[in-house]
Amino acid sequence: MRAFPLRLSYAHKHTLSVSNQSPPVFKMRALQLLVLVLSGLVGAQQQALMDYLERRLLAIEDRISLWHEQTSRYASELREFKQQMVSQLEGLDKSKEALRSELDTVGTRVDRVEREMDYLETQNGVQPCVDVDDKLVEQQVTVVKERNKAKYAKLTDCSDMISSIKAMKILKRVGGAKGMWTKDMGSATGKVYILNGTEGNTMYEFGTVREFTSSQGTSAATSVQLPSAWRGLGHAIYNNHLHYLKQGEEMKLIKFDLQKNIVVDSAVFPAKNQLPVYGLNPETFIDLAVDEEGLWAIYATQENERHISLAKIDPKTLDIEQMWDTPCVRENAEAAFVICGTIYVVYNSKLPSRSRIQCVFDVSDMVTNDDAPHVYFPKRYGTHASLKYSPVEQLLYAWDDGYQILYKLQMKKKLDV
Repeated sequence: MRAFPLRLSYAHKHTLSVSNQSPPVFKMRALQLLVLVLSGLVGAQQQALMDYLERRLLAIEDRISLWHEQTSRYASELREFKQQMVSQLEGLDKSKEALRSELDTVGTRVDRVEREMDYLETQNGVQPCVDVDDKLVEQQVTVVKERNKAKYAKLTDCSDMISSIKAMKILKRVGGAKGMWTKDMGSATGKVYILNGTEGNTMYEFGTVREFTSSQGTSAATSVQLPSAWRGLGHAIYNNHLHYLKQGEEMKLIKFDLQKNIVVDSAVFPAKNQLPVYGLNPETFIDLAVDEEGLWAIYATQENERHISLAKIDPKTLDIEQMWDTPCVRENAEAAFVICGTIYVVYNSKLPSRSRIQCVFDVSDMVTNDDAPHVYFPKRYGTHASLKYSPVEQLLYAWDDGYQILYKLQMKKKLDV
């Protein structure tokens, strides 16, 4: 058999060559196309992201710009408000200074008017606290002379009398509206004693005035329990002894030893049908007073009901040495005290005003009520519940609506009147 030689045409060869090479080329081109597609997609996403971020940044910038604008406006308004407030405060300061100046001027005018009123009152010849009826005065003088045929024998050469109130000092406020505070008026111990109220049996003792003023209430005080309750506001401490009127119907004076804390003596006051001494302090029936001469009792009876009486007491035995009826009336009287044998009665009104000394009685007849100056106390809070004279210090210990007050007295000689 004849074999024919294999002859392939060019087209067939070319086709065979292409079919042998097409798979790798196709894959390469497909891959390139895929890369191009993916690159386009990634580029589009990146552009979209950049556009989004750009929009967000623009929004943030707008907000920051708005915040800056609002902050600037608020700061400007705050500055304007501050300026307005400063201007108003300056105006208020000026108004305050003007008001203070006006008040000072008013206060000066009021003080001037008070001084003029005091002067006019001292020049006024009318003496409402003294019975000016000549017949009644003569009757009183007759009674006094009958009771006191012997002239009072002075124990000292004291001849001082009040000229004016030199100064006032408010130390503290402790206790109720009425009470009594004092020192030992017969010695210089320096101790301070508080008897609060018109009745009670507990007395408070302080070592010094400084201790009294610096303490809270009576917390730093020593409590002294008395064997019986007191009555009224007329107590007195003299030579380490408390003298007081015992609570009860009987007018019994008690002498209490402050060192031994015992009662060493007592006595019934020898006056019948007693009345309250002061019209403005009706709780006090006997007001015990101390001066340079010793111990005194200020009282009133129905026998001479309109007027105040005075008695000299022996402090050792509590016996009555001598008694006087004074021309000083009880009506509108608030308190009294004795200096060098002269009783000074202090008056006020039911609606508290300025207390004043309007009646004076001297047991030695060296000073008459006409000769004595009318003394006015500084303005305070109400009326005096008690007034206690210290002959050692020449001070008045006053209780006024719970306030403890000291009055410094200006003195002069009775012979100079």
